[in-house]
Amino acid sequence: MIPLFHDFSDATVLIFGGGPVGARKARRFATEAHTIVVSPDFEGEFGGAELVRASPDPEAVSGWVERAGPALVVAATGEEKVNDAAAATARERGVLYNRADRSGAREDEGSVVVPATVSDGDVTAALSTGGRSPALSRYLRQELEESFDGAEAMAELSALVREELQQMDVPPEERRAAIRSFVRDPRVWKGLRAGSRKANQEAVSVLADRRGDSTT
Repeated sequence: MIPLFHDFSDATVLIFGGGPVGARKARRFATEAHTIVVSPDFEGEFGGAELVRASPDPEAVSGWVERAGPALVVAATGEEKVNDAAAATARERGVLYNRADRSGAREDEGSVVVPATVSDGDVTAALSTGGRSPALSRYLRQELEESFDGAEAMAELSALVREELQQMDVPPEERRAAIRSFVRDPRVWKGLRAGSRKANQEAVSVLADRRGDSTT
């Protein structure tokens, strides 16, 4: 599998299944997409998703997909035939789909995996074990969370510095080297976690050191 990021803004995600797995998927997608969950019963928190109480049989699944017009279909029921129908309908319509009842070598060809993620603002890392070990995904996510502290602020600061260097007509290669220097510098990270003003001062210091080295 090749990891991709997909923008679901203004899109619809259709989830079949209102159990704990369906609820987890709904919480994930409802932050960005219009999320519809179809199930006879609901268990857990669904993060503001639209809940539709219904129990479609396999033959009725295609009608639900046609009416919703989703960008993604999630099959998360306890009935394999319903999940089969959801996956088959999505494939026929060229729609992305995720089968929550299959993982690893059992993943359907053409299906997508919803990975564990670590985020700070727009900075996001995705983790997947190919469905073989959700426990490992959770562990790695926890390990990364601490190092992500300040990542969004670093991205914002990097963009500002890049713009300033461009305005100063700094050559592209020197510009890239300078940005690499302060992105990797622990003083800047420490400054970001202490406050933006301190981070700006450290960034200026690192860049000054870098330019001084390049002219000697």
